[in-house]
Amino acid sequence: MSRYDAPRLRAALAAVPDYVPGRSPRQGCENLKLSSNENPYPPLPSVVAAVREQAGRINRYPDPACTALAEALAARLDVPADRLVFGTGSVAVGRLLVRATAGPGDEVLYAWRSFEAYPIMAEVCGATSVRVPLLADERHDLDAMADAVTDRTRLIFLCTPNNPTGTVVRRAELERFLDRVPSDVTVVLDEAYTEFVRDPDAADGLAFHRRHGNVVLLRTFSKAYGLAGLRIGYAVAHPEVAAVLRKVGLPFGVSGLAQDAALASLAAEDELLDRVELLVKERARVTAALRESGFDLPDSEANFVWLRLGGRTAAFTEACAELGAVVRPYGTDGVRITVGEPEANDVVLRAAAAWR
Repeated sequence: MSRYDAPRLRAALAAVPDYVPGRSPRQGCENLKLSSNENPYPPLPSVVAAVREQAGRINRYPDPACTALAEALAARLDVPADRLVFGTGSVAVGRLLVRATAGPGDEVLYAWRSFEAYPIMAEVCGATSVRVPLLADERHDLDAMADAVTDRTRLIFLCTPNNPTGTVVRRAELERFLDRVPSDVTVVLDEAYTEFVRDPDAADGLAFHRRHGNVVLLRTFSKAYGLAGLRIGYAVAHPEVAAVLRKVGLPFGVSGLAQDAALASLAAEDELLDRVELLVKERARVTAALRESGFDLPDSEANFVWLRLGGRTAAFTEACAELGAVVRPYGTDGVRITVGEPEANDVVLRAAAAWR
């Protein structure tokens, strides 16, 4: 008689939370998916053409160094190309940062609520998550985060704009924070939504990176550039950090399709940023309408808005779903609503006005 023996896996992984993606809409309501912070606009024709051309070469491995893209992006950001490290989305590069800095006995510090991948990144590597609650206005409590730093802290994530609340870290408070953090602790400014920021007091990640040897930026082509389906993001890190990230990274991880699409997107950046401006205007309209309906929400600098609804979160999510719109609930904390096309936003606003 045969018997099944389960393989021995790391017991600690049983406690690691699952990443919960945004739900998909019901059939026929695809444009009402406002749960994943996707760019609602289709790819530009020039980007599609670049992908089609690259598709004829998919029998070959992609450039592991993303050389052409690194050179173009380095010129765009005015940084040396050796500071750029690419991966399958900024979340993948963030995981490399945790692998490179933290392990059992070490601590990874971040605000909460913030990006759901942070605890997964930390705990998969055996590190301890340290969560610091947001302020009442949904912003990072940088004083409390600085107080929480110990001799075991190895990495700090600052998500700005913060996902899911949309608030930013401001220039003066970040300067004070960095003055208090030991220089051997890596501070990651996760700027996945930086193109949507309009607050003049928001911290400029590149400026802080240039002045501080322990500051790393995370950015992505998924949001403003509309390449979520191709999975490409990057870090801007000082050379010694970038070299280690490449060492722990996956060879050939970024596809040739993604590299060429990102290159084409940089070439068409003005056109893409016109779309971002449309979404910023829609964000303002959605925010004003929700406030008129009686909701209290923070000013968002991302492509989504946040409603802290507590125990009413599920009811609001269902009210939107009844009209076909899918938003993103976060337990009993609140709901994140992606800013999409005006027609999709109007559906959520109707649901909100009726529900309130």
